Amino acid sequence: MNDISDNQLNKPLAELAIDPDVLAKELAAEIQVDPLDDIDFDGSFNKQTNSNVECDEGLLWLQSGHEERLQGLRIFCEYRDPRCIQFLIPLLQEPCPVERMSAVYALGRNPCPKAVDLLLQILKQDSNAYVRRATAWSLGNYPDSPVLEPLIETLKKDVAAVRLWATSSLAEVGLSSEIKAHRASQELLESLNVDTEPGVRSNCIWSLDRLLERLDESLQLKVSEAFLNVLLQDSESSVRYEARIALEQIKNPLIQNRYKNLILEGLLI
Repeated sequence: MNDISDNQLNKPLAELAIDPDVLAKELAAEIQVDPLDDIDFDGSFNKQTNSNVECDEGLLWLQSGHEERLQGLRIFCEYRDPRCIQFLIPLLQEPCPVERMSAVYALGRNPCPKAVDLLLQILKQDSNAYVRRATAWSLGNYPDSPVLEPLIETLKKDVAAVRLWATSSLAEVGLSSEIKAHRASQELLESLNVDTEPGVRSNCIWSLDRLLERLDESLQLKVSEAFLNVLLQDSESSVRYEARIALEQIKNPLIQNRYKNLILEGLLI
């Protein structure tokens, strides 16, 4: 899957390491604000230090000025602490997009049902695509809230960077029930067929593969056939590679025979 390393593929979204600085640098090139400073999340926090100490300091920073709030937001993109929620939610309405983006990520790491309505509003209305992208990621950590249809709408209409993360969150939400899995898979199949961005199509395959076991037999077959079709027709090697990886894990004998025959006949690019 794009934007996620191989060893993180099966982790829930809330477990993935989030680095808001990556997006902050992109934001800095687009808008005239002070971005987050360079930071290495693997090395900047002393892993031997009690996380409570970091969180205590972060809570104080969240109640301070702009630069201090950015420092505090970094901490709660890394750690979970329910005490931060009351300070994160107001930051969703800050004029600085780096603050909004980082607060959104922190609320993905520290989910709070009270934040859902504001997050959905940001997903629909925020003028900054990087903030919406962060929101698409965070909403995947709210599978029991009414986020499925807004994420589907995002997958259909937003820019590629936001659509890419909407696919991932649709998988996370779909895993919460068979009904949601069915609905999400139908939309992911449609995007796999029509989306013009290879990264989005690759992520559709990744998400469909995650949802496969929650689907009924007929939809499983439809998904598998879609993967075979990608191998035969998609012009992008990265998308074909993702389909090949997914197909090799499918246990259906019929699909496996068709896949092996395509290889033997030399029909795969």
